[in-house]
Amino acid sequence: MSKGVAEGVHRRGLRFLRERWAVVLRLGGWSVLETGQTFLTGYALARALDDGFLAGRPGTGLVWLGVAGLGVLVGAYGTVRVYGAVAALTEPLRDRLVTRVVARGVREADAGALSGLTQQVEIARDTFAGLVMVSRSFVFTAAGAVVGLVSLDPLLLLVVGPPLAAGLGLFAATLRPLARRQEAFLVADEALADSLGTVCPGLRDITAAGAEERIAAATRSRVDAELRAACSLARWGVLRVASLALGGQLPIVLLLACAPWLLDHGVTPGALVGALAYVTQSLLPALRNLVHGLGTSGSRLVVVLRRLTREASSGAETKTEAEITASESHEAGASAEAGTGTAHAQAQAQAPVPAPASASASASEAPSTPPALSLTSVTFAYGPAATPVIDDLDLTLPPGTHLAVVGPSGIGKSTLTALVAGVLEPGRGTVRLCGHPVPGPQAAALRVLIPQEAYVFTGTLAENLGLLRPDPVPEAELLAAAEEVGLLPVLEALGGPDAPVDPAALSGGERQLVALTRAYLSRAPLALLDEATCHLDARAEERAERAFADRPGGTLVVVAHRISSARRAERVLVMDGRRTAYGTHDELLRRSASYRELVGGWTPVPSQPALALRDADRVDAVAGTGLAGDGGHVVAHRPVGQMQTPRDLRHRGSLGGE
Repeated sequence: MSKGVAEGVHRRGLRFLRERWAVVLRLGGWSVLETGQTFLTGYALARALDDGFLAGRPGTGLVWLGVAGLGVLVGAYGTVRVYGAVAALTEPLRDRLVTRVVARGVREADAGALSGLTQQVEIARDTFAGLVMVSRSFVFTAAGAVVGLVSLDPLLLLVVGPPLAAGLGLFAATLRPLARRQEAFLVADEALADSLGTVCPGLRDITAAGAEERIAAATRSRVDAELRAACSLARWGVLRVASLALGGQLPIVLLLACAPWLLDHGVTPGALVGALAYVTQSLLPALRNLVHGLGTSGSRLVVVLRRLTREASSGAETKTEAEITASESHEAGASAEAGTGTAHAQAQAQAPVPAPASASASASEAPSTPPALSLTSVTFAYGPAATPVIDDLDLTLPPGTHLAVVGPSGIGKSTLTALVAGVLEPGRGTVRLCGHPVPGPQAAALRVLIPQEAYVFTGTLAENLGLLRPDPVPEAELLAAAEEVGLLPVLEALGGPDAPVDPAALSGGERQLVALTRAYLSRAPLALLDEATCHLDARAEERAERAFADRPGGTLVVVAHRISSARRAERVLVMDGRRTAYGTHDELLRRSASYRELVGGWTPVPSQPALALRDADRVDAVAGTGLAGDGGHVVAHRPVGQMQTPRDLRHRGSLGGE
């Protein structure tokens, strides 16, 4: 790790603590209360011996031991309060790190963002909390022990102090080299894991190409690099053990070796026993925790923080936690779609398939104005041998277009929005937003993605709604957006923009309205609604979609789950494997069998009761063949009327041949 990077992390850490000086002071106050037991551990024991048991006054000795026990109780109360203060430091750190990961990962499509969110942020939070505890414990424990030693006899500090200071100095000298070697080990481990992740799935290809020796040599070099890094880290770890022996265990030996000299110079037996108690019960455990915690976890924390807080690419704005949910929702949805989409494509391959249709909107814009969205020969598959979920798709949308994306479940609609958002990358072809390549920081700033599962966090309603804006949103603008999208009744019921929000107390539809209004307030001209209104009724859904469609210069792409969404859209994209179709609702009804089938599936068929049972074979048609709403159902009444599924019995004009 470079010196400049480490200093940058340290500066940010100090600034973070200065911003929370009140919490730091509270932590220090409760730590002082906790330290009382450290002082009494040796002092009360010395008084109990010198003034009590050795002086023939056992009652006095018992009183001093009782005082020591009371100090333990008071210290335990202080420890409980310390944990609350530590939590007040660690949770804001976690929130800040998550925001940085989102800014770098979701907006720039950083492949390491998921690891940062799911693992590295939690490592940083837990490690920081542990470091605060062990560092604070050592400082206040050492202070209590030093005060106790001086109170008993300054000569005791003369024996204990030098080796303790030498051990701390040796430990401090190893911190930076340990951090560098810890980072080198992590880098080597990541390189080896990345190499194995590439090599293992391609073992058959490696064997077929005769590249075994070359791949083995490359893998061996990475294994050797990790081994060298681990050995170097272990060698410096020996110095850490030496510092612990020097600062924590040598004082015990010196106290015992110097005991005759100390007793000859006026140190009482009780004071000598108290000094041993300070070293063995307070200083040695605190120093051991500091060395193991700060030596290993500290260097690990610096490495993780350096990675999490590295500067985002030029032009990227600081983004928010809401996008995490968007990424995870789309990745989960895309994974689910991979299996169903592949099976569907394989079924299509067994029958004659029409030539691929290109979906492109007629561009009426001036040549100098790039389209809001363009996909050129985009192909995507979940694996090198998998059937593409999206195959050779072309799509061009001018600014201001309202597009509805429809298709069977699992056909790749969420995958398409993930590709447009930059969460996934196409295997072939290009995606551009306003002329900027996706993924990329410029394109990322031009789109906002609203998934099916809306993200709402604990805080005020205004904080939730302004999450995608770098500055606070004026209240008038916020209320106007809530009115447009349909959130205003919920906002008023909660008590206004400054009302606190409990996500668990909101319904699914209310959370979706909050997420939609947040996206509406963003600066992004392209809005991607991936079934983001599925918990709303038809009227609320229409209002929200029209609000996005009417945004000046705004482009809207909706993954539709109701036929009304497709009817409202200017253009409809029908996804059905390679049988892609594009056009208006009326055009697709005329020329797309897939779209007609989808529209028919969207139309509800009211249930109809069975007719009176008259047939001698005890089988009666429901609604009769050829009547409106007939689904080919029959009722066969054995013990009770039971319904048979459509197409179980083939139509032949009458039931006599079945």
